[in-house]
Amino acid sequence: MTGPGTLAGGGTPGHAMSEVVLVASGDLRETANRLGWPAQAELERAVEAAFGRHGVRVKRGHPVDANAGHGFISSQRMGMDVFATIDPDMPLVVAEAVWQYSHHVLAGLRRHRGPILSVANWSGQWPGLVGMLNINASLTKMGRAYSSVWSEDLTDDFADRAIAEWLRTGRIVHDTSHVAELDPARLPREAAELGGRLASELAERMAILGVFDEGCMGMYNAIIDDELLNPMGIYKERLSQSALVAEMRRVTDSEARAAYDWLIGRGMKFRFGPDGATELTEPQVLEQLQLYIAAVRIADSFGCDAIGIQYQQGLKDMVPASDLAEGLLNDPDRPPVSHRETGALLYADRPLPHFNEVDEGSAVDALVTNRVWTALGLNPATTLHDLRWGAPYDGQFVWVFEISGAVPPVHLLGGYSGAVSERQPPVYFGLGGGTIKGVSRPGEIVWSRVFIMDGGLHVDIGRGRAIELPAEETERRWQATTSQWPMMHAVLTGVTRDQMMARHRANHIQVAYGDDAASADRALAAKAAMFDAMGVRVHLCGVSQG
Repeated sequence: MTGPGTLAGGGTPGHAMSEVVLVASGDLRETANRLGWPAQAELERAVEAAFGRHGVRVKRGHPVDANAGHGFISSQRMGMDVFATIDPDMPLVVAEAVWQYSHHVLAGLRRHRGPILSVANWSGQWPGLVGMLNINASLTKMGRAYSSVWSEDLTDDFADRAIAEWLRTGRIVHDTSHVAELDPARLPREAAELGGRLASELAERMAILGVFDEGCMGMYNAIIDDELLNPMGIYKERLSQSALVAEMRRVTDSEARAAYDWLIGRGMKFRFGPDGATELTEPQVLEQLQLYIAAVRIADSFGCDAIGIQYQQGLKDMVPASDLAEGLLNDPDRPPVSHRETGALLYADRPLPHFNEVDEGSAVDALVTNRVWTALGLNPATTLHDLRWGAPYDGQFVWVFEISGAVPPVHLLGGYSGAVSERQPPVYFGLGGGTIKGVSRPGEIVWSRVFIMDGGLHVDIGRGRAIELPAEETERRWQATTSQWPMMHAVLTGVTRDQMMARHRANHIQVAYGDDAASADRALAAKAAMFDAMGVRVHLCGVSQG
């Protein structure tokens, strides 16, 4: 098994650890690279100081570009050219303080022979932790060994010991004792029967994932080949985002207005301003609702069971953000959408699961959740979040799960009346559009992640609670991350911060609610059983069997 704590092909680096090479993968959007560069430069100074304390020099693998205003690798071609100048046997540090496109460095990492260490600063300011987890997941998928370390400034004992271990051995062994393999024979009989039945139904009737342009933001880990999906009964309908824009043009103004009035009637609020360049406007929201209606109609026309809209790149230059639509799609209670010709209601009273950023690991997870939760009589609304950041509060570690889109209002405290739509940050979303901002309601959750490792599909699954924090702490966390986005305060059962970071093989995490602890436990068991019956290898995280 490759991943943190392993080094394929031997246990010692090819060079004496007197010097390491540092690379920094960046965004494809140059505005984002320039904004994030000060944080990245600060991280790199911390890396140099941390290695310097061990007598090791850090050499940058590519220069800072004064004209560009940053020092990131900002394209796949640039990454290939950079790695062509790096000795493939040198110890390599991939430092990330921001979100990055992993395919910028994929070719170089795939061919690199020396030990690889991914490093991120423990900060919510920019999604560097999310970027590092995406690189880790991509390395895991490709079967390339790596190690990781995360720290506020790399001066704490945890980081110092980890770096010393890597410099000495070329690997870091983190504690992942919270992970246990599922023993199907020990599943409750009811869960095993339900999971087996649902897996058989999926294999027989089969399901379609509607994918609006694959490979969002360099997320190599988020693409699952047909050869892994098809035997389970899951197929892709590869759709074009240009078709989505075309379908939006066929949605009438009165249809978009009716959806807007429905949201207002449910108590949802929109923070409008007069300047569309920096503020949310009503026309932006109406266009977002045209996208919502168009997406439902396209999904219906192709018989899709779930859909994923990439949005980045291309679509962001054509229409406002897709986030409002994504959250609505994941809620069974949402503005009705009718067939353009027959008037029949589409996907009435049920979600049309949306997997944000066309993350196909989340797609498979959402599909399974939808069927298990529905069969158990639970609300099947599900979503993914970025594993963004976290901090201790009142004696326990509380994660910040946060994402720009895909969160259904039913997950929020107060539902629609607790939701407010704020304009997406202009630096990423030039044409505007609002989110569904709110705080996730307290309750018992099941979390999971489908990922590729050792050439096959795996799933990590565990339990936790969404909790309510004081308003001032919630606001502090929003200001420390992205204040326009919905957020969950999550406490994970039996999994520490560092165990989660050491094990998690994705930038995204999937969550769904139980009605109470007992129903969440039943749902977890049935979901594990269905995955097992589908041929997905199941890993229980922080929870025990029997």
